[in-house]
Amino acid sequence: MNTILIGIIVANVLMSYKGFNDLSFFRKYEFHIGSIRAGEQIRMISSGFLHVDIAHLVFNMLTLYFFAPVVFNYLGGFSFVLVYFGSLIFGNLLTMLFHKDDYNYRAVGASGAVTGIIFSSILLDSNLEVFGFIPGFIYGFIYLLSSIYGMKAKNDNIGHTAHFGGAIGGYLITLLRNPELMQEHTLTTVALAIPIVILFGMEKMGKL
Repeated sequence: MNTILIGIIVANVLMSYKGFNDLSFFRKYEFHIGSIRAGEQIRMISSGFLHVDIAHLVFNMLTLYFFAPVVFNYLGGFSFVLVYFGSLIFGNLLTMLFHKDDYNYRAVGASGAVTGIIFSSILLDSNLEVFGFIPGFIYGFIYLLSSIYGMKAKNDNIGHTAHFGGAIGGYLITLLRNPELMQEHTLTTVALAIPIVILFGMEKMGKL
């Protein structure tokens, strides 16, 4: 395992464990619209290292463990960190945009950052298969459409907006670092762009 990856996983485990056992710590560093709008921007980062329970933490860290090597192998350590933290911030920025008037909105988890790593991997490796049989671009396309449905339905406690924002972060940062991917992996680039255009089109028309 890469030392950078180990460091990120350890930071998630330590902060999450502290949050499991210290509610005041958890509340101080979770994503909370009202607090962030009052000036506590640290929550935009710290919330990505807290999780609601062990299952939430393990799922995110295992997913990161499986997809991180693709980004490391293609882009290197610096770009991996850029994609990870950029996706975390993109996820929280999109959440701020879509929930800006809901001052009580709260969320935690590394899902936005991890989703960004997944989508970066899909862009970088045209042969990537998710779950061992689903082509990456198909998985990404379906995932984003299902996230739009979740954002519109609002019938669960999943942070669909942060996931979508994280995906956008991973997508954009990877293309900015490697613009040649738009020509080399045109199908994947276009397939992942379509749901992004749909999302902002729906938002502009007030359908979210």
